[in-house]
Amino acid sequence: MTYASRWIAAAALTALAAAGCQQDLNSRAWEMEQAAAQRSEVVGRPAPEFTLRNQDGQPTALSDFRGRWVVLYFYPKDDTPGCACQATEFTELLTQFRDMNAVILGVSEDPPASHRLFTEKYDLKLDLLSDPDHEVMRRYGAWVTSSLGDEQYGRVIRTTYIICPRGTIQYHWPEVIPQGHAERVREKLAQLQQAS
Repeated sequence: MTYASRWIAAAALTALAAAGCQQDLNSRAWEMEQAAAQRSEVVGRPAPEFTLRNQDGQPTALSDFRGRWVVLYFYPKDDTPGCACQATEFTELLTQFRDMNAVILGVSEDPPASHRLFTEKYDLKLDLLSDPDHEVMRRYGAWVTSSLGDEQYGRVIRTTYIICPRGTIQYHWPEVIPQGHAERVREKLAQLQQAS
């Protein structure tokens, strides 16, 4: 694959990832998401520890969930189409994740008050954590610097991790398409649990 074709494929995936749940995606889009996951180099590494405030302003640490599976996902902004799609789909499957001894944690730069409004508007049942300084995002590779001409700016990459009860990263999606992602995470978690 040439540099130009890789750039076009990445741009297409980014455009798809920005879409909400209404986007009709083909199997090629899923294949692109899967291909990105297969190239991840962080699987098998310890998940970086953190403590962030949730939508209620309460400190939430990764270590609070030792002994449970953790689905940790990073997203750009509360109450945008793709982010609402992802959060509502995780909420719809939350009982199944709980039955699998798993907790879902979403992280964005939005403040706790914004998270609170977002959870109330969509009746979300998962914790959303605030990372205003992007420190946790940087440690997980979800905050990158991009450039537009001579200007550089930071942005969030929509990415998801599955962390095992011992605190090790078991799977990583470096780029995520919101539609159907919660179900793909559930399926992968089931595979990982069967293999362990």
